[in-house]
Amino acid sequence: MAPKSKEKPKTSQPPPAIEDLFTTLDRHINRSEYEQAVKLADQVLSIAPAAEDAIRCKVVALVKDDKIDDALSVIHSFHKLPIDLGFQKAYCLYRQNKLDEAIACLRGRERDSETSLLEAQILYRLGKTDACVGVYQTLKDSEIETAEVNFVAGLVSAGKASQVQGALESWRIKPTSSFELAFNTACSLIENGNYADAEQLLLTARRIGQETLTDDGFADEDIENELGPISVQLAYVQQVLGQTQESTSSYVDIIKRNTVDESSLAVAVNNLIALKGSKDVSDGLRKLDRLKDQDSQIFKLSQALDAKLSQKHKEAIYANRVLLLLHANKIDQARELCAALTGLFPESVVPALLQAAVLVRENKAAKAEELLGQCAEKFPEKSNLVLLARAQIAASASHPHVAAESLSKIIDIQHFPATVATIVALKERAGDNDGAAAVLDSAINWWSNSMTENNKLSILMPEAASFKLRHGQEEEASRLYEEIVKKHKSTDALKLTRNS
Repeated sequence: MAPKSKEKPKTSQPPPAIEDLFTTLDRHINRSEYEQAVKLADQVLSIAPAAEDAIRCKVVALVKDDKIDDALSVIHSFHKLPIDLGFQKAYCLYRQNKLDEAIACLRGRERDSETSLLEAQILYRLGKTDACVGVYQTLKDSEIETAEVNFVAGLVSAGKASQVQGALESWRIKPTSSFELAFNTACSLIENGNYADAEQLLLTARRIGQETLTDDGFADEDIENELGPISVQLAYVQQVLGQTQESTSSYVDIIKRNTVDESSLAVAVNNLIALKGSKDVSDGLRKLDRLKDQDSQIFKLSQALDAKLSQKHKEAIYANRVLLLLHANKIDQARELCAALTGLFPESVVPALLQAAVLVRENKAAKAEELLGQCAEKFPEKSNLVLLARAQIAASASHPHVAAESLSKIIDIQHFPATVATIVALKERAGDNDGAAAVLDSAINWWSNSMTENNKLSILMPEAASFKLRHGQEEEASRLYEEIVKKHKSTDALKLTRNS
């Protein structure tokens, strides 16, 4: 029997050289093969556990593959190594909508273009639009392609739409240089009330976008998704121009086809609800339910929408939800949602206005007046709308003294004839005739010292004279009538006042 031949010992293959692994890793990244890139990075790290380039490549691959949680986990696992991953961490937190943590990560970092751009985007999401615009201005001479697009968006959000044209001229850029810039510039025209020009620029933006994305090889469905914001904004322009049927049809079509991005869909849903008002409340509530976080007991926007929508759009959606609940007589739900809004929008007066609406429905007008009074004191620069609402509630609740006091605090309009007449009437209802006379005297004094061409003395003086005559102040009334005659150099003015 022949002896068994001995098997040759198996020789193990040597691991590939680390340089080859890096070459392959770079190739995977460039080809957008992110899953393979992560595996290669792990292979490198098994040989060289502290290889900085491999760690960075792994983080970048995970971020580009939209695995933000995994990327952040990798960053945390290497936090003891002397590797600066602060920028990557800030970006991951930004993507998770942890904006305060994200901005904290950038503090103290050197401000290169990449860091400044991320900072501006975080500030924009936080609603700190003035600070956002300030950062974008530092990127004017950078080579970042989207800087001017985001800069214009920041100006519009900061309430500085009137500065957009000058900014574009300063940057030496035409609004039609890209469909994104054309869209944002059109939004500035809308803010300025120039709807006709906005509509034309939106149509141009759509044409440029269609051509650009087609040339880039986008599928038709992807093109429609990318141009979704333009479609929604065109429908809004139709809405404000009074083309109700056309805008309604546009919104319904956008919602039914469901091919636009989810933030554009949310805006379309909200605009359609605002357009319908109190009509078909149940349908409006059902449409808003599509936007909510399905795991939340109360209405709360989905995490994706919360991250993508501007503060202005989010606030409008929540406000419409509360109003629909009030129309549906679901007071408890409206009250519960209002309680959450103060935390969501701490720098806004809208939560207080909505809470006041709920209180009025509960026949608690006095509490509503108190709430709005506190809100006006807290936000004096935003108090006009609050004080108007307080005046309206107080007047309807037969609290004329509160209504008059509220209107008197609105500096911008307190001396206008219509406001003066309303305050005087309210003070008369409250039995405060001396206060009413003081309001008229103050208004006349203000306009007497005013340098404006559109002087209102010719309206106020006859009203004041008539008031004083009616309340037994004949001497004061006579003096005012004499002044009226002197100013007009004719007694015809007295005839006009009697006929007015």
